[in-house]
Amino acid sequence: MMAVAQLALFDREEEARAYHDPARSGFFSILVDVNGDKRQSSHRLTEMPTVLNLIDKSRDTWLTQAEFIRPNRRVVNLARVGLLFADLDTYRTPWATGRTPEQLAASVLYFCAQEGIPTPSMLIFSGRGIQAKWLLDGTIPRQALPRWNACQKYLIDRLRPVGADVAAKDASRVLRLVETVNSKSGEICRVVHVENGPDGQPVRYNFEYLAEMLLPVARWTIEQQRQERAERRQLKLLPGAKTDNLRGFSGRQLAWHRLEDLRKLATLRGGVSEGERMQHLFWRLNFLLLSGATHSSQMYYEAKALAAELAPAWAYRDKELMTLYSKAKAYEKGEKISFGGREFAPLYTPKNDTLINLFQITDDEQAQLRTIISKDMAKGRDRARKEAARRAAGAVDRETYESQSLSRQKPWEALGMSRRTWYRAGKPMPSERGTSPSVLQAEASQQQVK
Repeated sequence: MMAVAQLALFDREEEARAYHDPARSGFFSILVDVNGDKRQSSHRLTEMPTVLNLIDKSRDTWLTQAEFIRPNRRVVNLARVGLLFADLDTYRTPWATGRTPEQLAASVLYFCAQEGIPTPSMLIFSGRGIQAKWLLDGTIPRQALPRWNACQKYLIDRLRPVGADVAAKDASRVLRLVETVNSKSGEICRVVHVENGPDGQPVRYNFEYLAEMLLPVARWTIEQQRQERAERRQLKLLPGAKTDNLRGFSGRQLAWHRLEDLRKLATLRGGVSEGERMQHLFWRLNFLLLSGATHSSQMYYEAKALAAELAPAWAYRDKELMTLYSKAKAYEKGEKISFGGREFAPLYTPKNDTLINLFQITDDEQAQLRTIISKDMAKGRDRARKEAARRAAGAVDRETYESQSLSRQKPWEALGMSRRTWYRAGKPMPSERGTSPSVLQAEASQQQVK
């Protein structure tokens, strides 16, 4: 009875508060089915308690799991996300036939334990399937989205035997809201399991811990792409799978940083002129697709959000993005381009120099960007990082080192005297302060007279 009473406390507002904070800045979105017509509305997080209390429980309703910087749920407008999740269509699997929501939850928990998957913080019966959610002890900012995506992908792949929906893993996803009806089954969406932590509250995970548990490599560093080999003229499209997990993640992270750099560039310049908008839109969308944060089916929606960011009233032409759309489809199929003896993704992966020339990025602007920088600036940053690491490890700077080395190897030069005079003075060291070279030389002369 206590467990049932505890779960009853998780009404729609309580469940939403587990990963949304009305005290934060930003927006969330609600999707409602009104007689077969899905209508979306976005609201400030501060309005969440009021909005959720006004929800009509008799309508199919979905809630965004992430928070956004603008009033729409496009991934390019992501602000932060405070959980990992998986939408399990258990009703599509034979083993789930005839099981109650609680039995479905028990089966999912057992599967996670057997597969070494961290126990979900909570399981929600969606009316036909199960929503599994892993709450974080903080939120993940937009900069970490590629790594969050990698964790999501791994979770979904591992949970496919229990019905994980492979299409429901992006940060812009909406999931059914607790206490609302699922009209397809007539069942009410409700919390069916909560994994409590030591404080009696739903267990929360450190994101780094989850990443170490879920991914083959705990932490990655993003490396600049190496100089390409001599280019050949002919291109060849090759079928095949995508790159391995670590390599693929590194490329997705770099693409996301390049998208952010182009947005930063526009901010530094106070906006983008009308004649440059399409160029910005094209490359931002290319890097967004390359980052894996969205896919071709959502491309035009994301393009609309990016266009509004460039200029709210700008009416760009969809036809100019058709080539990019076809390349995105090929990318999702795992196809590769063979060029210059190497393989590349069908989407565009330009060198930094290409982007610098294309957007006429100055040195001052590059200094404020993260990845779109010249080779000289990249080398300079690398030297600075290594120097900082050496100093942190106790090393001294070059000037001090050379001074100390001179003092050790030729102390007479540090004292401003000849080697002979230094010997006559009794081999004093530069650290013997308070005795001037002239005094030492006088003492050496007296020593010679004696």
